[in-house]
Amino acid sequence: MNYLADTEYQTYGLEPDTPESWVSAASSLINAHCHRPTLWFSEFTERIRLVPGRNVLRLTYLPLAIPSGGTTPLVEGRARYGVPRRGDDLTMWEMASEYAMTFGLPGTWVDLTVADFDFFEATGEISWLPNPLGMYFDEMELTYNAGFNTIPDPIKFACVQLVRNAQAMPAVNVREGTLNAMHFAYFADTLLDSTVQTMLAPFVAQKVA
Repeated sequence: MNYLADTEYQTYGLEPDTPESWVSAASSLINAHCHRPTLWFSEFTERIRLVPGRNVLRLTYLPLAIPSGGTTPLVEGRARYGVPRRGDDLTMWEMASEYAMTFGLPGTWVDLTVADFDFFEATGEISWLPNPLGMYFDEMELTYNAGFNTIPDPIKFACVQLVRNAQAMPAVNVREGTLNAMHFAYFADTLLDSTVQTMLAPFVAQKVA
C-alpha cells in the first residue's frame, strides 16, 4: 500500500498529475530500506533465540501497536524450554533439572498466555514472569501487531523526495504509468540520498541478536 494518497500530493509538494506508479515504486523502496514488508499496521510473526536465564526480549518491527478495543499488541506465542543449567543455587538447579527431565520439558514447545506479558511499544521490549522452579525458555515465537494506522509525515516526505529524485534522473524519467519497484531498485543507491535516509532512520527495523 502506498504511503501517499493521490489526494495528498499537493499537500506534500508533489504535482497532482504524478502517476501513482511512481509513488508505488517509492513506497516499495522505503520498505526495502527499512527492512520490513510494510510500515502500515500489520501482523508479524517472529522467532527469537533467548539468552539463558533472562525473561526479556526485543521485537524487531516497531512501534508495537494495540488494535482497537485491545489491551496488548501481542496476538499469540509459544516457547521452547531449554535444558536446565547449573547455577549458583545447586539445590534449585537439581530440583529444576529433575522436574524438567521427569516431564520431558527440554526442547518442548508450549503455548503462552501473552496477555500477561509486559511490553513497551516504542522499543519493542517484551518481558514475562520467570518460572518459579528456575526453568527457562531458549527460544520464543511471537505473533504481534506493529506499524502505523496513520503514516507519519517524515515517511510521506521521504516518499515525495524519492519521486522527485527519480524525476530528476533522465534514466528513470518515464511517464508511462508502467513503472514498478524493479525499475527504481536499480537506482536505489542514488535515489536514497542522505536526506531520505535521515527521514527514514527512525523507522529502519533493527534486529537485536
